[in-house]
Amino acid sequence: MAKVVAVANQKGGVAKTTTVQCLGAALAERGRRVLMVDLDPQACLTYSFGFDPDTLDGSLHDVLVRRAKVADVTRAVVGIEGLSVVPATIDLAGAEVFLLTKTGREHVLARALQPVVGDYDMVLIDCPPSLGVLTINGLTAAEGVLIPLQCEALSHRGVGQLLETIDDVRAFANAELAVLGVVATMYDGRTRHSRHVLEEVESRYALSLIGPPVPKSVRFAEAPELGQSILQHAPESPGAEAYRVVATQLDELLSGVGMFPK
Repeated sequence: MAKVVAVANQKGGVAKTTTVQCLGAALAERGRRVLMVDLDPQACLTYSFGFDPDTLDGSLHDVLVRRAKVADVTRAVVGIEGLSVVPATIDLAGAEVFLLTKTGREHVLARALQPVVGDYDMVLIDCPPSLGVLTINGLTAAEGVLIPLQCEALSHRGVGQLLETIDDVRAFANAELAVLGVVATMYDGRTRHSRHVLEEVESRYALSLIGPPVPKSVRFAEAPELGQSILQHAPESPGAEAYRVVATQLDELLSGVGMFPK
């Protein structure tokens, strides 16, 4: 049975989608079967793996409005065995409005994923940069949350707001939701500010850092245009190696609680 992990931060531009993409690719390299769910109407994860959101026949929108099942719209990622994506389109913005009118709206994604979680080792949910009903669905469906943190003050503030939302989700929808830790992204170790923000987040919120900080690199910007992650585009780059370590530590963390087969 898959471990379901939501990757979330209410602040945009913190490499949340990049983290999902790279962790999916790195876990697949380790032989895991991984399903990525693009829960963001901007469909950046979908685009980053070479799918055109404007030409897709089916997407997560169709699942959430009950026109299709997850298995019907899932696409295999070309060139990476064991990695698949549930794509998004801009129509997801309409799905959010649709969900607001429904009873039990926060559980729709969890129910939709239930038939397929046994087919994977991990499900990674790319939450949108907001705390709306789509993100609430992602957190309700997940067993753990991974928080990408850009090492700057505004991203730091977003972590505090996200943790408040996680407490709310625990109270009314998903009491077992765990915070797995922080992934430090776009890190510049030359600056005192980056180091200070990372240290403060660890101490103030008692959050564990998973893997090494992921360094800034132009390779991350180049990869999506090629429909690839940095692990395919620049496999020996420091950024690719950092995400491999993050994936290994996440894999070992989840295996340690019996969620993966040994």
